[in-house]
Amino acid sequence: MPFPSPIKTRNPLLCNGMQHMACSRRSMLLSSLALASLIDEGRATGADSIGPSPTSAAGRPGMPHFEPRVRRVIYLFQSGGPAQMDLFDYKPELKDRFGQEVPKSVYPDERKTTMSSAQASFPVAPSAFEFSQHGQCGTWVSEVLPHTAKMVDDLCVIRSMHTEAINHDPAITFQQTGSQIPGRPSIGSWLGYGLGADNQDLPAFVAMSSKGSAKNGQPLYDRLWGSGFLPSEHQGVKFRNVGEPVLDISDPHGVSRSLRRQMLDRLAELNLQRLNAVGDPEIASRTAQYELAYRMQMSVPELLDLNQEPKHVLDMYGPEVLEQGKYAYNCLVARRLVERGVRFVQLFHQGWDSHNNLPAQLRRQAQDTDQPTAALLTDLKQRGLLQDTLVIWGGEFGRTIYSQGALKPGNYGRDHHPNCFSMWLAGGGVRGGTTYGATDDYSVNVAEQPVSVHDLHATILHLLGIDHTRFTYRFQGRDFRLTDVHGEIVRAICS
Repeated sequence: MPFPSPIKTRNPLLCNGMQHMACSRRSMLLSSLALASLIDEGRATGADSIGPSPTSAAGRPGMPHFEPRVRRVIYLFQSGGPAQMDLFDYKPELKDRFGQEVPKSVYPDERKTTMSSAQASFPVAPSAFEFSQHGQCGTWVSEVLPHTAKMVDDLCVIRSMHTEAINHDPAITFQQTGSQIPGRPSIGSWLGYGLGADNQDLPAFVAMSSKGSAKNGQPLYDRLWGSGFLPSEHQGVKFRNVGEPVLDISDPHGVSRSLRRQMLDRLAELNLQRLNAVGDPEIASRTAQYELAYRMQMSVPELLDLNQEPKHVLDMYGPEVLEQGKYAYNCLVARRLVERGVRFVQLFHQGWDSHNNLPAQLRRQAQDTDQPTAALLTDLKQRGLLQDTLVIWGGEFGRTIYSQGALKPGNYGRDHHPNCFSMWLAGGGVRGGTTYGATDDYSVNVAEQPVSVHDLHATILHLLGIDHTRFTYRFQGRDFRLTDVHGEIVRAICS
């Protein structure tokens, strides 16, 4: 039974007079029924079974709004800002402009960051990598991504992304929550709230991270997979990259499953008493999280037992697939999560922030990610999962065409650049084998078919059967949505 919606049920502490009494009784009754249902559900599904529960965890009434093209999402977030002109935005004519000043009419001084704006010159730094066309579609891809290049007929490469933020934290926060200001719900939390989960024994939203070989990269804060003002049960569950993937997943020595069940039942009864006394819906959310954690004690060890995978699958993901905390490991776990009904899987791979020595750093980052990314797409496709899974690849912004620091043949750095960057989508509802949008001759500005972060979010929700303008949550007197008051569906990339 779903919890009472905070949109429809006012906090009794905010009511006055007779309205307070009626609101309190109604809120307590609904919350008590919901919490009692949770206790019974925990007793029923908390047995030592590891398959999906007979019923799915409920989302919001009336959702999805229409028939979805995909049921789940894997977001391969490349933290730091991959250089678009070194990966997907091929600019061969720039080789003839090596070392020339980027015209101020193209790149005015006021749009440069303070990390590079004091340079004496801003020389054009053409990509050091060779590009070639691949697949039946003929998409241009850099030599550092040979495995991804084999999958281009399944990809829609967007070359005209742009964002509002020029520094990492606000730009990453914007990509994950639709706002540069911390505190909003992450996209995975929105989807868990709206659509629920297909497996009650696992979270609807899981986040994982890996460190790049090039550098440690920018810090990743827990709020990037947080629930913001949504009920806290919808926050992402972080699988750690060192030590126990999930803390306290095993019962302490001497605590049996039956004893753990009894402890949770007594705790739930106390929580129910407190809920009836104060009417705080977060008490019900806390009990829901306790029950999920109990079920995860059985489901997570089975999920993470990669020895179940045949050798040819492990080989496909590369030599680091069995090393916890590596990108390849996380990609395989992502596939195992979505095939078990997890709604949204977020991977963060750090290290793409190449302010200097970019060619060497980019090769190392590509070596981390290229083979596992292609393997994930192939694996999903072979299992029939790609047709209703959306896979997203990209970072928070792009990088400058001018060299940050000294330009040398075959070596350069690049500063942050929000005006244009590249991402790709693959899977259900996406036109594979296509490119969308274009940048100018210098890969500085979008020249055709711009796509904003809000547009991307609106399109993701559309593929999941959600009208982004109707998907709202009332908080502090305002109806919030992931796309704020913006966002247009990019229908040209939808099949």
